Amino acid sequence: MAQTFRDLIAANKRNSVLLVAGFVLFTAVVALVLTLAVLFFVDERAALSVQWGRAILIGGIVGVVSFLVALWSYYQGDKMILAVNGAKEIEKKDDPRLFNVVEEMSIAAGVPMPKVYLIHDDAPNAFATGRDPKHAAVAITTGLRDKLNREELQGVMAHEMAHVKNYDIRLMLLLAVLIGTIVMLADVFMQMLRFGGRGSSSRRSGKDGKGAGAVMVIVFIVAILLAIIAPILAQIIQFAVSRQREYLADATAVELTRNPLGLAGALRKISADPAELQSASRGTAHLYIVNPIKKFAARANSVFSSHPPIDQRIARLEALSHG
Repeated sequence: MAQTFRDLIAANKRNSVLLVAGFVLFTAVVALVLTLAVLFFVDERAALSVQWGRAILIGGIVGVVSFLVALWSYYQGDKMILAVNGAKEIEKKDDPRLFNVVEEMSIAAGVPMPKVYLIHDDAPNAFATGRDPKHAAVAITTGLRDKLNREELQGVMAHEMAHVKNYDIRLMLLLAVLIGTIVMLADVFMQMLRFGGRGSSSRRSGKDGKGAGAVMVIVFIVAILLAIIAPILAQIIQFAVSRQREYLADATAVELTRNPLGLAGALRKISADPAELQSASRGTAHLYIVNPIKKFAARANSVFSSHPPIDQRIARLEALSHG
């Protein structure tokens, strides 16, 4: 039986929840192990119960710092993203047709009308940003605006409004903070190993010392492995979530427009266009409807790709048109 857009939406939401839950758990385990290893290294003579208590305390401090960084990004991140990408806000009189399409899609999505920005670049692309639907913005390049017909433009704007409706920007911010926490802890641990510390000169004695020493060795081995692979695995999980949210936005766009071929046609034009976005960077590439950095877009089958392969996205959309 052919899948409907509702089936795809439900499946992608389930996949996203599982990936995010796994990411949070993974971050907690990495933070606890690396913090405990650092404490053992600094003072290996302290009792295990004391070290666990310290690990939890330091983990809490790291969590507070990460929360403050996330809070700043939550309120200021969208302004920075728009500025970095050279986006300029426009009014309805500047482009009535574009505003009408965005208004249609915001009504269909049941969210407030976002601010509209234009990026003066020949490369066709678009993205959405903002901490929630009340503070959302959509940005579109002049290249995309000029090269799409109305149905295709509607499909792209529906995709971006889907990101707003599904709170994808907030979700990806959460994942970015979790990755930052893992990288920070891994860097501290590796620097500690590099420059040494007091803990290497002290030794435990007695049965309790032997048992604690064995625990310390195990913690250190696990910590070294995590410090090396955790940042890589975290990024892989982040990209997996990003790909699921792109699929979800495509399916939600079909729910809003009831026209899968409009978005499919737009994706085909964007991917085939040779122009590369001048303001594109690895830090903001995941926001765009198609990866604006051509060399990364060509590696869409990689686990390090923030976007699903274009041909697979188009195939899914075309299949919906036959359903």
